[in-house]
Amino acid sequence: MIATPLAISGTWVFDPTVYSDSRGEFSEVFKSSAVNSLIGKTFEVKQSNQSLSAKGVIRGIHWTNGDIGQAKFVSCSAGAFWDVVVDLRPDSKTFGQWDSVLVSSENHKSVLIMEGIGHAFLSLSDNTVANYLCTAEYNPSLDRTLNPLDKNLAIDFKKIAFEHGIEDFILSDKDRFGESFRKSL
Repeated sequence: MIATPLAISGTWVFDPTVYSDSRGEFSEVFKSSAVNSLIGKTFEVKQSNQSLSAKGVIRGIHWTNGDIGQAKFVSCSAGAFWDVVVDLRPDSKTFGQWDSVLVSSENHKSVLIMEGIGHAFLSLSDNTVANYLCTAEYNPSLDRTLNPLDKNLAIDFKKIAFEHGIEDFILSDKDRFGESFRKSL
């Protein structure tokens, strides 16, 4: 596995070695020793989540606020999504900035997102399956949501949607009515 840092410290893209033969493909999606070595502590999985999304669905921007926080290791087992990380750590040099990467079942990439960093994605195809390994269990009292289309963040969702033939976004009410970046922190 090769880990490449994104522009937001505490986020990386993982590219596994993919072995192909007449039977199909095999790759290691998650390897705790590689992740632990990279972050200098134990990435202990406490919850595993999976979502199924139609083309045009935006999920997020979500993060966990609290002393412990929640780190995530996100991968794609079917379809494709444009994955976005947003730095929500007030003391960070990249506070309020975002970065992105295409994650798909074809490119086998995964994204590691440490505590204090918001996460969202735009599904680029129908039946996209995203898998999340999380270091903390879901706690609604600590769960936070920013509106992914907040103009203060200026995330390029519309540009990416246009490039992939997406005319309308599909958002949950929770995401559509999420806080604005300036009011939330």
